[in-house]
Amino acid sequence: MIKSMTGYGSAKGVSDKLEITVELRSVNNRFLDCNVRIPRVYTCLEDAIKARVQQGISRGKVDVYVTIDASGAEDTVVTVNEPVADAYVAAIRAISEKYGVPNDLTATSLARMQDVLTVTKAEADVEKLGRDIVEILSRAMDDFNAMREREGVKLHEDIASRADEVERLVGLAEERSPETVKEYRERLYAKLTEVLESTSIDEGRVLTEAAIFADKVAVAEETVRLRSHISQLRDMINSDEPVGRKLDFLVQEFNREANTMGSKGNDLQMAKIVVDMKAEIEKIREQIQNVE
Repeated sequence: MIKSMTGYGSAKGVSDKLEITVELRSVNNRFLDCNVRIPRVYTCLEDAIKARVQQGISRGKVDVYVTIDASGAEDTVVTVNEPVADAYVAAIRAISEKYGVPNDLTATSLARMQDVLTVTKAEADVEKLGRDIVEILSRAMDDFNAMREREGVKLHEDIASRADEVERLVGLAEERSPETVKEYRERLYAKLTEVLESTSIDEGRVLTEAAIFADKVAVAEETVRLRSHISQLRDMINSDEPVGRKLDFLVQEFNREANTMGSKGNDLQMAKIVVDMKAEIEKIREQIQNVE
């Protein structure tokens, strides 16, 4: 079943106390255009995220939002800058000895001195984080694809019903085309009778003119091709593969055949059939702009 290009999905998870939220949004686009928004410190993970998106989405403008909440992972590492601490201790001892003042240095007072202690946050395991983000992204894509499938069902129903209407109009065109030739022959015969009055009419000439006219207005080739296109369209919208671009090309062929029928038409009823047909084809074209 076809899928819509528009959709939304999200999922949450935890990786080493980091709370991760992944959201996907997509709109129509001729090709796949994936944009990843992730905290700058983790931009090295963009390629892995895009690769996962490409595995499940073939068409559309996709925005992936990755939010990482580190409030629950405030693990910090405090280290002693020993060369600096040694220098402070030596300097204070020298002051005490030289000037005869008490050396009241304590560990607490030493720790307060500039650059003695260095406080850093524990480094995240980026490779593990990347794997966890991709796993959460996969769950978000499941949610995303479920929504696209629901939209796809609606698109399928609408396109199929309009294809049925085009097929009905093709049948009317096939019925009307011989009637157009018959009416032309009757009008031609009546005109000749009026002009020539009692003079005998060359039946062969009338038949020849009618045959020439029939060849000019015949739409059999176009209706046969349209029926073939309708059959292809039905196969495509029932396919599980991405067929949006193929449908786009196929509907161009629909329009080409309908335009040819319109140019051949020399009859008000046929013209109305073609106008109605082109209106349905245009609605199909609008709908397939949403198909992946």
